[in-house]
Amino acid sequence: MTVDRLLPTPEAHDLLDLTRELATRELAGKAAGFEARGEFPRDVLRTLGRSGLLGLPYPEDVGGAGQPYEVYLQVLEILAGSWLAIAESVSVHTLACYPVYAHGSERQRKMLPDLLGGELLGAYCLSEPQGGSDAANLTTKATRDGDGWRLDGTKAWITHAGQADFYNVFCRTGGPGAKGISCVLVDAGAPGLHPQKPERTMGLRSSAPAQIVLDGCHADADRLIGAEGTGFTIAMEALDAGRLGIAACAVGLAQAALDYATSYARERVQFGRPIGDFQGVGFMLADMATQISAARALLLNAARLKDAGRPFSIEAAKAKLFATDTAMRVTTDAVQVLGGAGYVADHPAERWFREAKVLQIVEGTNQIQRLVISRSLTHGVRN
Repeated sequence: MTVDRLLPTPEAHDLLDLTRELATRELAGKAAGFEARGEFPRDVLRTLGRSGLLGLPYPEDVGGAGQPYEVYLQVLEILAGSWLAIAESVSVHTLACYPVYAHGSERQRKMLPDLLGGELLGAYCLSEPQGGSDAANLTTKATRDGDGWRLDGTKAWITHAGQADFYNVFCRTGGPGAKGISCVLVDAGAPGLHPQKPERTMGLRSSAPAQIVLDGCHADADRLIGAEGTGFTIAMEALDAGRLGIAACAVGLAQAALDYATSYARERVQFGRPIGDFQGVGFMLADMATQISAARALLLNAARLKDAGRPFSIEAAKAKLFATDTAMRVTTDAVQVLGGAGYVADHPAERWFREAKVLQIVEGTNQIQRLVISRSLTHGVRN
């Protein structure tokens, strides 16, 4: 089903049409095979980059497309409806470009055309094996080493690990807590950077995360992004926007599951009637559609605040929380609508069900989103 969209720019209509064409031609027929093989679709991402879809929310003067975040998120939604791993990769890459764009030196920003054009793929290294949600207490260290930095530690759950061309590594250059954290840009070929085997994941097997071991890894002094000690601020700024990307992925996944379940309910006949005519199924579809519309509205509201230059972090947390919970509910119900057919890999519903779960975890678990939202209420914090 094509969702009616109110778009803020004239070219956005053509952009979404291009995205649908690419999703149909480059994604839809390939997802199941890549997922089954656990193979990363690097060439597909290059195609999207060369089509201008990897730098959408960044200005044209640095190699982006100059589109509002609202439009970028609708592109992600379309991509997720065909292949979630691709949409999540686009979201992570966009996140990984942020530190250089917003805080990079003049020399670092010269990389932006290649970053935003997709010739270089990025990774965002914040989480650690013993510290996911408690990011301010990360232990990976960067110490001065002659004319550069020596990095030691382990990063966990890194999307694009072993595939990326550059890594934003958040590491400790000072004392304890958030103020001791900095961000260092590390090239994939840097000595001492060791991607580990991909994790054996429930879903997103074509883009499974992995650990990154930094063992005396060297980075030149000019690879520090922003001022020393500002890394935690950079990380949180990027995550506010990144949460909207994950919410958009969730909406796209849920919409695909609803569309498939609805089509099945029209065609599957029991007791002489399509099963969608029975209230037990029809009401389930109605709830699914309503939840998706509500999630999309929350998402676009937060995006419009961001585009207007207004505070949006609390609204981003709400959108991420609701949209990803919705994706989990909708994909669960889609499996139920299909019955036994929903439990077998001949139908994509079982893959969507497995994939939805990770969206409640990445870019800050939904428990963390509830914590952020509740504190904004009880402490009077506004976005």
